[in-house]
Amino acid sequence: MGVQLLDKTRKLNNLLHNNSSNKVVFNDMCDVLSDVLASRTLILSKKGKLLGYSISVEMGNGEKLIPSRVGEFVDKDLNERLLEILSTKENVNLETLGFEGKFTDLYNAIVTPISIAGERYGTMFAYRADKKYNIDDIILSEYGATIAGLELIRSHNEETEEIYRNSNIVSAAVATLSSSEKEAICEIMKKIRSEKSELIIASRISQETGITRSIIVNALRKLESAGVIKCKGAGMKGTRIRVLNTAIYSQLGII
Repeated sequence: MGVQLLDKTRKLNNLLHNNSSNKVVFNDMCDVLSDVLASRTLILSKKGKLLGYSISVEMGNGEKLIPSRVGEFVDKDLNERLLEILSTKENVNLETLGFEGKFTDLYNAIVTPISIAGERYGTMFAYRADKKYNIDDIILSEYGATIAGLELIRSHNEETEEIYRNSNIVSAAVATLSSSEKEAICEIMKKIRSEKSELIIASRISQETGITRSIIVNALRKLESAGVIKCKGAGMKGTRIRVLNTAIYSQLGII
């Protein structure tokens, strides 16, 4: 039994050591966890978003307890019940999680909180038919949840850094605008945001604001050179503007 546990632990280790990008894909993690636990495995964010999902080959194509797709959110009540579980709970009573019918008798489940340094980042949920979870399964699920937690922290830090970086880029670009250019850009961004249309007509903006067309064109060129927007002429229809850095909205105070 100890050798089998060691082999399965090494499979989880390979998620980190054999990834050249140093990034763990949650579906890949679920594939490995499904293999070592012989279970269907899901990884959920704290808000209930399905980050990864995999099916153990041994389970075949049976029923799914949680029929959802990666990127979608599971039932809110279910997620709240999962978050109430503060330590690994094996062979959990599925009725207490809100499941009904034949599923409650058919499956055994294990719920493992994904927590790092006392902060909850999500939940790992696995289930299988017939066979109950034992101490080895608990060790493997908690080890897998730790790896998932580290990846969630890394993803969160990268997202925070990207937001900070985008905000700095926009701040620098807006600082190069004159007051008239900034006013023009505000009007353009408001139209794009409210009308959900990328097409603007500089002459119409000029008439509405009293700002000359040349100032509007200069303002657009400055933001485009900074990588904040991308402009493409649409002939007589006007100019098509695609916002590449959405931090421009908050920078200009546009909700």
